[in-house]
Order: sequence, then C-alpha cells, then structure tokens
Amino acid sequence: MRAILSTLLMCCLLHPAFAQTFTFPPAFKTLDIQTNGTTIHVRVGGKGPAVILLHGYGETGDMWVPMAADLARDHTVVVPDLRGLGLSSKPAGGFDKKNQSGDVVGVLDTLKIKKVDVVAHDIGNMVGFAFAAQNRSRVKRMVLIDAPIPGIGPWEEILKNPLLWHFRFGGPDMERLVAGRERIYLDRFWNEFSATPSRFTEEARQHYAELYALPGAMHSGFAQFAAFDQDAIDNKAFMADGGKLAMPVFAIGGEKSFGPMMATVMRAAATDVQEGVVPESGHWIMEENPAATVAMVRKFLMAKP
Repeated sequence: MRAILSTLLMCCLLHPAFAQTFTFPPAFKTLDIQTNGTTIHVRVGGKGPAVILLHGYGETGDMWVPMAADLARDHTVVVPDLRGLGLSSKPAGGFDKKNQSGDVVGVLDTLKIKKVDVVAHDIGNMVGFAFAAQNRSRVKRMVLIDAPIPGIGPWEEILKNPLLWHFRFGGPDMERLVAGRERIYLDRFWNEFSATPSRFTEEARQHYAELYALPGAMHSGFAQFAAFDQDAIDNKAFMADGGKLAMPVFAIGGEKSFGPMMATVMRAAATDVQEGVVPESGHWIMEENPAATVAMVRKFLMAKP
C-alpha cells in the first residue's frame, strides 16, 4: 500500500498544477506562535524526525505543499511563514537573518523539537544558514536551494549581476511606487527567474500577489533585502567564531539559475557539501520541477549518516 500511495503522489507531483495547490494535507494543523517579538504562522503535520521548510521572497510557506505532503509520510514537517510575510505578523523591523533565526528557535522550542533537518529556498537559505551557524548541534542536515548567502563565498561577485538589482532597491519611495502594483512588481521575478514562466501559474501569481498586498507585506519584503549588509557582517562573524559548518549540506541550484554555483557558495562555509541541480528549472524549483526537487531532497534526508 505504501508503494502505491508513493506512486500516486509522484504522479501528482509530475503534473505542473500540483505545485500550485496551496492547501496542506488535512492532517496538518496551523498555529500562530508568538516568539521573538513577532507572531509566526506555522503549519505542522506528520510524524517522525523533524524537518523545517523555509520559503523565500515572492512566495510564502505555501510553496512547500508538495514537499510537505511527501515528507509528512515519515517526518514531522514544520512550515512557517517568515516574519512579515504570508500570514505571519508584520513587525516594523528585525529582518536581519541573525534575528530571524531566533524566530526559528522560538517555533521549534514551542513545538518541543530539539533536533531538526533544514530545507530552505531563496531568503529562507539565509535564515536557515544563520540558524544552523548559531545552533550547530541542533541541525542534523541542511538543504539550501538556489540563492546566495550574504558574505559567504563569491558574494561580492554575485552582487554585480544586473538581474539582482532588487537587492539594492531602496529609498523612501519604494513602497509608494509598488503600492497597488504588487502583481506587476512580482511578475518580474516570476518571469525573469523562471526557465519556463508558464509553470508559475496564474493561480499561483494571484495567490501570492494577494498575500504581498496585505498591509506591511511589501515593507517586510524590502526589509529582507535591506538587511543583507548586516547579514554579511554576521555571517562572516559566525565563520570566524565557529569555523565551517560540519553537518551534511545539500546545495541545490536550478539548471537555468544558480546550478552548481550553489555548491560553490556553500563549500566556502561547510566541510561536507553535496551538489545537486534541478533539471529543466530556473529559480522557482517547486513550481518548475517539483517532482525532481522533492525526490532529490527526500533522498538526501533519508541517507544514512
């Protein structure tokens, strides 16, 4: 029966629309956890070793529905919305990743989870890295997907890429410029960072645009990027104080995006790095090739030490 269910699940994953389903399995519960000066919206489901899934910019924890549904078969799966995004509260500040790692600590402590695997994408990489660097004995394995880490490896060279102009998009008028035009702003990311933009469906675009139009959401998104300079300082300090990370790290890039560069970045900060590339995918791995992404992550998490 388990094999049949697994086959059915993978068939669903192969259908592009599955990645655009935003409803977690019925056994998942939702919690609003107050911690570290904010409230984090969290979905929790499954049973077994714990894994936390951290999303990035332009999406929310909803991006992980296919991954969560698969891993919940034999894991306790924790899926938060980052502070300021999705259905988490929208504080005025605290968006440096060192502080946001405290949000992760608070969520896990509330759920009484001592050790955890970390799976992250985009901005989630940066939060997950800061969490792992400060809580090394607590993280068993870490998967980082298709985004650089401030201050780590070729960070300064990556910043020169003109596609990443939004890293420095700031000033007093930025929120006013995009107010009421959130969909226009976000479409640029979904289109230009995709290998196949049509795989980021209209349903998904409407879903996320509505969430990013909530009061305070765009401010929070801009603040995530504005914190990068401080994040770089903090990450360099983590490495100076504790040395490279020792837990196994799976560094995954989209074939048409970061590709093997993700592993290059992480080899500057970890001693045990495996390299992976999601085929036929740009940056939006859970929209463009969810089946391959889920299979790669599952294989890594299930590997014996």
